[in-house]
Amino acid sequence: MNEIKNHWRKWLYWFALGVAVIIVYKALDNFTDVMGVVATFFDIITPFFVGIFIAYLFYLPCRKIEATYRKSKSKIITKKARALSILTVYFIVLLLLIILINFILPVVWESVIDFINNIQNYYEIAIERYNNLPDDHFLKGEIVQETIQNIQNLDMKQYFQFNKILEYVASAINAVTSLFNVFVSVIVSVYILAERNEILNFLKKAAEAILKEKTYKNIDKYFNNSNEIFFKFIASQFLDAVVVGSLVTIAMTIMGIKYAPLLGFLIGLFNMIPYVGAIIAVVISAIITLITGGLSQAIWMLIVVIILQQIDANIINPRIVGQSLKISPLLVIFAITVGGAYFGILGMFLAVPIMAVLKIFVTDYINYQLAMKRLKKE
Repeated sequence: MNEIKNHWRKWLYWFALGVAVIIVYKALDNFTDVMGVVATFFDIITPFFVGIFIAYLFYLPCRKIEATYRKSKSKIITKKARALSILTVYFIVLLLLIILINFILPVVWESVIDFINNIQNYYEIAIERYNNLPDDHFLKGEIVQETIQNIQNLDMKQYFQFNKILEYVASAINAVTSLFNVFVSVIVSVYILAERNEILNFLKKAAEAILKEKTYKNIDKYFNNSNEIFFKFIASQFLDAVVVGSLVTIAMTIMGIKYAPLLGFLIGLFNMIPYVGAIIAVVISAIITLITGGLSQAIWMLIVVIILQQIDANIINPRIVGQSLKISPLLVIFAITVGGAYFGILGMFLAVPIMAVLKIFVTDYINYQLAMKRLKKE
């Protein structure tokens, strides 16, 4: 009887192996079709990933607002605390979006349109001012002249046509988001926030059942630390960017600098990238101000923006962020460089918290290895 069972097991094994080989061969033979199916599947489930990300961003605000509602003396509010917290967060987000779309973006967009329409004029003004510099000026070096000569051969209007930019924006919006996907993402995020305790408990039980106790504890520890780092960094940097962008815009408007809303928005946005972002945004703003307002206005703009950034770095940012991520500037610059090289602007934004998480892993591993060596010596 055992021989018959073993015989059938062998045949089942070889049959399964043969089927697996055929499937792999067919998959490789029709690689393009298979990848098309995989790509379609990921396109379908993209709204779910977006919904998870939205729920992740709104998790902490929902939790804090829910805790506030649970302290209410009204039983109805206490009973519906979670639903009310979700509604409150989405109402605040909707209100912020309405303010952004109706009041902030139109002003910034108007500056963008005007800048694009006048880019050729500004380019010609910059070339004329460069040509008027003395022959012995350091900017009249061979490398700079070759670079400018190459730029002069370009048709600037070809790259800054308003219609083309509108087409790029429209195609990007159509490719990335659609009304249905946005709707599905929001619904998914609402359900995740509503059932977050059940989902987290299930994942914890599954991890505890599958993994060893030590592995489970380590994963739980690093997951909590990583979650805290990511959320604190993203939320605090965003809030800090809004504050800095608003202050810079107000200051530039008072100084009469052209494109103040656009430059303020740019500086606020790039301020989310530690160290490097602020420098890039200020340099770009200085160049634009130099072309549109002259050297004197550019110098005053630099002085005011640098003062505001110092106030932000020493007073505003520490109060918003609280404890820093405790990463050296060298590591930050390295992370931003690598993140930007591989993943563009998004990589530059997320490089610092990812580096902070990696630092925790590496530090714990080194401490563990040193502790093991001490135990062996003892």
